[in-house]
Amino acid sequence: MAARPGRDGRRSNIGNPVAPRSRAPLFTRSFIALAIADLAYFTAAGAAIFALPLFVVGPVGGDEASAGIAFGAFAVSALVLRPIAGRFADRFGRRPLLAGGALLATTALALTGIADSLIAVVALRLVAGVGEAAFFVASFAALADIAPAERMGEALSYNSLGLYLGLALGPPFGELLLETGAFGAVWVGAALLAAVAAVVVSIVGETRVARPAVGEPLRIIHRPAIPAALGFLTSLIAMGGLLAFASLHATRLGFPNPSVVLFVYGGTVVVCRVAFARVPDRVPPLVLGSAALCAIGFGAALATVWQQPAGFLVATVIMAVGVSFSTPAFFSAIFATATPSERGIAAGTGSAAIDLGLGIGPILLGLVAAPFGIPWAFAVAAAIAGGGAAWTAGLAYRRRPRPD
Repeated sequence: MAARPGRDGRRSNIGNPVAPRSRAPLFTRSFIALAIADLAYFTAAGAAIFALPLFVVGPVGGDEASAGIAFGAFAVSALVLRPIAGRFADRFGRRPLLAGGALLATTALALTGIADSLIAVVALRLVAGVGEAAFFVASFAALADIAPAERMGEALSYNSLGLYLGLALGPPFGELLLETGAFGAVWVGAALLAAVAAVVVSIVGETRVARPAVGEPLRIIHRPAIPAALGFLTSLIAMGGLLAFASLHATRLGFPNPSVVLFVYGGTVVVCRVAFARVPDRVPPLVLGSAALCAIGFGAALATVWQQPAGFLVATVIMAVGVSFSTPAFFSAIFATATPSERGIAAGTGSAAIDLGLGIGPILLGLVAAPFGIPWAFAVAAAIAGGGAAWTAGLAYRRRPRPD
């Protein structure tokens, strides 16, 4: 199945499966170190995901809308800076952004424990967004440098285990710290994990294999990646609603340990990423992305109508199955549009969807949840995911291989 030329004349595999040619080495020292750094960073993020809405509704004295605003505030700075971080990663290398982003996260998390107002929490989330932009973009660009091209989907699946193990382990870790200490202990523990990530990235080393040519126009947006990034965005809006309100909804449904929902979510993604790591290299990325969005939308719809603890757990598992395929599918499609010297801006453009989704999602769905209840927020999330599935399926249809 031949790849078709992209807009700039390069051969692109977007929307088409990559035919494996050889089993080039994947689990190198740099690959493993990057995964460990991601695990430490996102475990810190997972602890914050669990604690933040409870912290805002509790000691800070806010409501559900305030919790959504605080949860998504990081997206403001991260969204603005992520494309710039991508350009910096191409120009100056991956390692400075990895270390600097982790250290900024360390600072923001440590100071959140002494914040006593919504304004202070939002300000610190904005600082965390700067760190998120630098660390996340550089991490994805480094992964694209390290991974063999024919194993990119598999590499994305395995590497993202750090993210989703963090989301699985972070909430119970945060809940344990909260039960044994106070909210201050949660934020200090999360800050220490982010500091570990800053140390581990020194083992990864500098992975950049090409830099932009001298005199090349300054670009911070990789336009060929935008259509796939829009489909990715819809999955993140739906996922953002689940992450922002899972602990509150579980508490109101009577879960004795509300963090179990996020643990099941993260654990399901981890199991699927390991069991089906090679699927993204064997199925057209946009076809897989559309199917993943269908699963996310169905899970969100189920959470709307099945108002029991068992129903919420089943819905969470279904959404997690969809999420387990969405990230490798969409990023495989995004990186297929980029040359080695464009991987940073491609990662910045694609990952901007993460800021928009995890920022807009909690804020939008929080505004729905405040007057109408969290189940209605899940209903809106289901509709958005369904629209994204239709959009992505349309992209896959338009980019299918044509007979010569």
